[in-house]
Amino acid sequence: MSKPFTFKQFTINQDRCAMKIGTDGVLLGAWTPLDHNPYSILDIGSGTGIIALMLAQRSAADNIEAIELDADAYEQCTENFEASDWADRLFCFHAGFDEFVDEYATDETEEDELYDLIVSNPPFYAEDVTSGNEARDNARQNTSLPFSELISGASKLLTSIGTFCTIIPFKEEEEFIKLAANYQLYPKQITRVKGNADAEVKRSLLEFTKKPSSNLKTEELVIEKDRHVYTENYTNLTRDFYLKM
Repeated sequence: MSKPFTFKQFTINQDRCAMKIGTDGVLLGAWTPLDHNPYSILDIGSGTGIIALMLAQRSAADNIEAIELDADAYEQCTENFEASDWADRLFCFHAGFDEFVDEYATDETEEDELYDLIVSNPPFYAEDVTSGNEARDNARQNTSLPFSELISGASKLLTSIGTFCTIIPFKEEEEFIKLAANYQLYPKQITRVKGNADAEVKRSLLEFTKKPSSNLKTEELVIEKDRHVYTENYTNLTRDFYLKM
């Protein structure tokens, strides 16, 4: 059984979630820019609820909602929300993203009913990965949430001045940005992540807006100097969350 994961201001139970706490989710929750002071936030495919909880800790957003398709993960996410200090600001829907978009993004939807910030740590293993655990395989494979469906839905649910943030494999970055442009979403900030200085870039953290940026900000983040010895940049990014940072 997976032990609870304790952060500085909240605890995550994860024994019923296929995808456990990992670096990608923590990176996205800590990195996502909040300088536009979002009132409403949506976390797509929330799993344990880690990203929504990190954003609740980091922001004054009044309304933080999450969507989770897997029944066990949905129940556990809801319980993690309810056990936190921000239970009154957090809510999880048990739904698939496509049905959620169909219900909430209609021609009658007003701008103030849309989200100022949308985040997603999406499944991104395009190849068939079979571990013998169907829930874990579904959580890992983008057949359950193709990038095109994620981007299309995010563009419909985002306010005109909102931002959409995600983390994907670096090898998918160029194609993802091209796909986003088809839905009038344009990169504002990119941070490419490496495990150590000598490693290849593994992940891309991406921030999109509906307005093309004249000044695209591109950075690199290295996680470790040595095994379990973290860089100053990574420590500064995550120190409000990890107990030992």
